[in-house]
Amino acid sequence: MKRAGFPPARAMTRPRFQRRRKLIKPGLQLRLTLLFTGLSALSLALQFVLFQAQLAEAALELPSDGERMLTLSQGIVLRSLGWSLLACLPLTFLVGILSTFRFAGPVWRFETFLKAVARGERPRDFKLRKGDQLVELGDLILAATRPLREEEAGEEPPERRVVSAGLRRAS
Repeated sequence: MKRAGFPPARAMTRPRFQRRRKLIKPGLQLRLTLLFTGLSALSLALQFVLFQAQLAEAALELPSDGERMLTLSQGIVLRSLGWSLLACLPLTFLVGILSTFRFAGPVWRFETFLKAVARGERPRDFKLRKGDQLVELGDLILAATRPLREEEAGEEPPERRVVSAGLRRAS
């Protein structure tokens, strides 16, 4: 049942400044996440090789049935590697996306803010969300652009023209 003038109940439960998308800057986030996922896969493979080498060494020292143990151990270790990969890699990927989310969101915000300043607009100060990274960099960007954003429309000091021309070429 809808009530006139009220947002849906689901919208009321979400905090005001919560990001809905977890992939804010997909290229950056996926590259970092795939780097961590690849590192996890490499460490699991190294663990497999070391464990298999230790089992092979133990099998060679057995007085009998060493070959049988070596054959069985390869299957056991391969199954363990498979289960480890199935459990660890998706978990690493998910944690990577969720952890880069607090980094990529501010980077996206800085880019949109600086593009607006480069176009000659005077955007208001932004505020990063609770838990976001790069807060000090955000404060520095705001402080550095404040003189550009607070100038009077008719007055443009010579320093501004030089900076504006450089910013226009960069965008």
